[in-house]
Amino acid sequence: MRELQQYVAETADRLGLHATPATLLLDLQARVGALAEEVVRATQHGRRPFRPSPEWEGMLGDLAFAMVTLADQTGVDADRALRIAVDRMYRSATAQQRQQPATEAWPFSG
Repeated sequence: MRELQQYVAETADRLGLHATPATLLLDLQARVGALAEEVVRATQHGRRPFRPSPEWEGMLGDLAFAMVTLADQTGVDADRALRIAVDRMYRSATAQQRQQPATEAWPFSG
């Protein structure tokens, strides 16, 4: 992921896409909103199952680009941050599973 962050940073440099963290955060919110709008449209407001459109991958890529740009502009190693988050989520989920009685656990979990 470090190579990916470097590639994103170089691309942002070449294209002049750097902005303040606040502006980058607003851009992230707009991109998440666009994804939500796509889901609402594709599911007819939740009445149908979601099936990703051909544009879905590009929209997720745009969101990832914006997220990595924000990390880079604020001095965060995106690879390290993601690994910490995955570890934290894993530990939290396994702790919850140990605390739940079997009847309250997710289906097929044991």
